[in-house]
Amino acid sequence: MKRTEPKLLNDIINEALRNDGLETRFREQRAAYLWQEVVGPGINRYTTRRYVDRGVMHVYISSASLKNELSYHRSRLVQLLNEAVGADVITSIELH
Repeated sequence: MKRTEPKLLNDIINEALRNDGLETRFREQRAAYLWQEVVGPGINRYTTRRYVDRGVMHVYISSASLKNELSYHRSRLVQLLNEAVGADVITSIELH
């Protein structure tokens, strides 16, 4: 039996996700999780719910004025989330 080079666990998991077609879904969920780090605790305090569906992040904000302010920064938030994830998985943000 031929001996192979050891692989990092991270590489094995990423390969398995890619082979099963789950890599994009995993990254979308990671983006939803990273929302709190991208916007910070001040904005996250008013976030009641968030999820990603087919590249669109849906964020529920309890403050109308904050929701209005965030609507002006959607493209920047998309850019920051994609940078945090390391891939272009978020195409737009819908604020509710």
